[in-house]
Amino acid sequence: MKKLTIALMLVLMAGAAAFAQEAKTKERPTPEERAQKQTEMMAKQLELSEAQKAEILAINLENAKKREAEMEAKRAEMDAKREEMSARREEMKVQDEAIKKVLTEEQRAKWEELKESQRHRRGRRPGGEIRERGEIPRRRGDN
Repeated sequence: MKKLTIALMLVLMAGAAAFAQEAKTKERPTPEERAQKQTEMMAKQLELSEAQKAEILAINLENAKKREAEMEAKRAEMDAKREEMSARREEMKVQDEAIKKVLTEEQRAKWEELKESQRHRRGRRPGGEIRERGEIPRRRGDN
């Protein structure tokens, strides 16, 4: 029994290692590769002629390039938002430190309590219940 357990563990570990290795080396295909793959799949399933394959390849390539450009624009937008939020957090830290310098020790303690209570209130939703992130709210008639 012990040998069987050990063998099973080794097989599971080898499978996990192989999966992790595959995930690391997988790269996104280029628009040309995606268009070619899509065209080949269509040619096989629809029995396209060579002329049809060439036309469809051009269409697929155009659309793949458009999608790639859109995704790049979205990535750039998300990066800009991430940087903006990071800068805002840094501003808030500077502001918080400046406020702490002005306050007495008692006032600082009370200030920290107020900030903590505000953090908890942000988690509350209409109706007073507290939900975890991603939890689906129930409607009044649902039980």
